[in-house]
Amino acid sequence: MTSRQATTTLWRPTGPKELDLVRELNWRAWPPRLPEQPIFYPVLNEDYAVRIARDWNVKHSGAGFVTRFEVESEFLRRYPVQQAGGRTILELWVPAEELDDFNAHIVGEIQVVHEFR
Repeated sequence: MTSRQATTTLWRPTGPKELDLVRELNWRAWPPRLPEQPIFYPVLNEDYAVRIARDWNVKHSGAGFVTRFEVESEFLRRYPVQQAGGRTILELWVPAEELDDFNAHIVGEIQVVHEFR
């Protein structure tokens, strides 16, 4: 059996436009941030991602999706976990200029695990 680097599962709630861009990147990377988006926010638990996709993305763009993906755990250590509200509202704050480096440490494909309309 080959040794595998430890990974951390992250989730990202997203709308249809961003999801189309991820599809264009062959499910391997997140697209560059827009000028008004200085930070990329993956979240650390599925329930939080579901709430955002269902309650915010659907309202703002007609559909919301929850994606799941793996990132090398060692690489993620540079981003302290941010508590953005309640105990389970945890996310990472990845500066937009570091997103290419972040994408290079994604292991496998970005998967859609929930869809809301």
